[in-house]
Amino acid sequence: MTTPSVTVSPQGANRARTGHPWIFRADLVSSPPALQSGDEVRICDARGNFIARGFFAVQSPIALRVLSRKDEPLDDALLRSRLAAAYERRRFAMPGADAMRVCNGEADLLPGYFVDLYGKVASVQHLSEWADVRAPLLAKMLVEITGAESVVFRDDGSAREWERLPRKKGMLVGKEPGEVRYHEGAIDLTVDLLADHKTGGYLDQRENHLLAGRLGRGRALDAFSYHGGFALQLAKQCTSVLAIDQDASAVERIRENAKRNGLTNVEARAANAVEQLRALDKEGQRFDVVVLDPPAFAKRRDGLEAALRAYKEINYRGARLLSPGGLFITCSCSGKVTPEIFDEIIGWAAQEAKRPLQLLERRGASPDHPSLVGVPETEYLKTYFLRAP
Repeated sequence: MTTPSVTVSPQGANRARTGHPWIFRADLVSSPPALQSGDEVRICDARGNFIARGFFAVQSPIALRVLSRKDEPLDDALLRSRLAAAYERRRFAMPGADAMRVCNGEADLLPGYFVDLYGKVASVQHLSEWADVRAPLLAKMLVEITGAESVVFRDDGSAREWERLPRKKGMLVGKEPGEVRYHEGAIDLTVDLLADHKTGGYLDQRENHLLAGRLGRGRALDAFSYHGGFALQLAKQCTSVLAIDQDASAVERIRENAKRNGLTNVEARAANAVEQLRALDKEGQRFDVVVLDPPAFAKRRDGLEAALRAYKEINYRGARLLSPGGLFITCSCSGKVTPEIFDEIIGWAAQEAKRPLQLLERRGASPDHPSLVGVPETEYLKTYFLRAP
């Protein structure tokens, strides 16, 4: 059967030729009227020249997800080979890890499809129409490749709304797994893949959690702590750790994780982290380690201005709360906040707090969360390690 062709604008053609996997609907010039969600298409320029092959979206603002710049079928064999290659790369990059990201969407040339693996349980997200209509097929492949016994789908995030897809969650394979255990270094953690945030834990911060645990000393503050990824690593070396998160269920998980690991020096507090930073500053509190790992304040461009104000506020407070010689770990997972913008925010906070900050290292996500060169949207996480000299 002949693969249908679509025509894109010069701008859309240039994006595809330079390796970007997204072509927006505004750059879709013409397409056959009978195309269905997730259909495979040949992408051509106005002269009919072949550019790439991709999958068509009926509703999404991203009309085309590009999978290959070769004129080759995007069949089950290709999808399976991409997923298998992604899994093998993780096994090499994360030896001994019992939890890892197996597929990171665009960076693994499967745009809009994400997989986290916790032992024998996989947690997946379908953030594109092609992946959504192929969810059972992809789950079957995932089981065959990884040996997973259960596959949970977490398609209940705001990104689905932007793609014009309904929010939902549930099981694709096997029975509900309940709480799943995994490790970050020596710390034993649990996660509920159907109830907790996104696909479970924040595995992209794994290596940064471990580094914090090696560097931390004295009294520590972990704001926006979630399940305590930073707090629990710090507790192994620090005299005390105050972990703050607004989600009461996440705070209870911190307490459970601390108890399981025999860490008695962790205070987990359910409260608004921004308000707590202000209150601690007003009280004159000081910490030898301050960690700021907030949720994405800016998910869309129209929310960027408010997000920048929030980032400035918390980094100003964090810098003021540092003891002399203190370690400052500050993060942003907002893709719209570029490294250049984040640099400016930290510089402003240091100046306003009258606290010089020595940059130790700029870091990103763990190696199982690669980005795709030329696609800045895939390089979202910024974690800076600084010290107050």
